[in-house]
Amino acid sequence: QVQLVESGGGLVQSGGSLRLSCAASGKSFSINVMGWYRQAPGKQRELVSVITTGDHTNYSDSVKGRFTISMDNAKNTVSLQMNSLKPEDTAVYYCNADITRDGYTYRYWGQGTQVTVSS
Repeated sequence: QVQLVESGGGLVQSGGSLRLSCAASGKSFSINVMGWYRQAPGKQRELVSVITTGDHTNYSDSVKGRFTISMDNAKNTVSLQMNSLKPEDTAVYYCNADITRDGYTYRYWGQGTQVTVSS
């Protein structure tokens, strides 16, 4: 089994910054893609950003230029640096990973971490 553990959420004022991290742990797996999704109250979960082990990245239009995703392949971690935060960034942020284990690819989710941006 593989587990994703997130850290770094919290409360910040508009214009502030936060850094989220997510670590994957388990036995005998390889990571293909890691990323972050978010879900605000009353809304569907949406993509924020993803990164491959080859450092190819993708961002939603709403966070381009403000958020930066990075991956440490050796430590199986992904981080999301969030700058110039806005109240509309308030949501539960979920770490996501597509992982190959025993020849099969699985999608895993973290438990989520709350990010609240006050105006």
